[in-house]
Amino acid sequence: MNPAELIGALAGVLTTVAFVPQVVKIWRSGTAEDISLLTFSLYSAGLLLWLLYGIALNSLPLMAANGITFLLTLSVLALKLRHMRRKRHALAAAGERAL
Repeated sequence: MNPAELIGALAGVLTTVAFVPQVVKIWRSGTAEDISLLTFSLYSAGLLLWLLYGIALNSLPLMAANGITFLLTLSVLALKLRHMRRKRHALAAAGERAL
């Protein structure tokens, strides 16, 4: 592996691992209220494009890092949407009880 590929691989590992604590925190706390749906949606779209770019270049570091990080951001988005749905249902149920 040449120095440029090593730097790319290290950058990929660090940026990928950086999302793991966020996913774990949301999973454990059961809330994703402070997560921006727009930010994570745009970031996920960007990661998908980076993944496709890595595939076009046949670059394993780009494909691996962006593929795994894309899955992690999709996990955050899924947890965010689940949290929003639960909150909506709780509010609707509270509204029905108030009647």
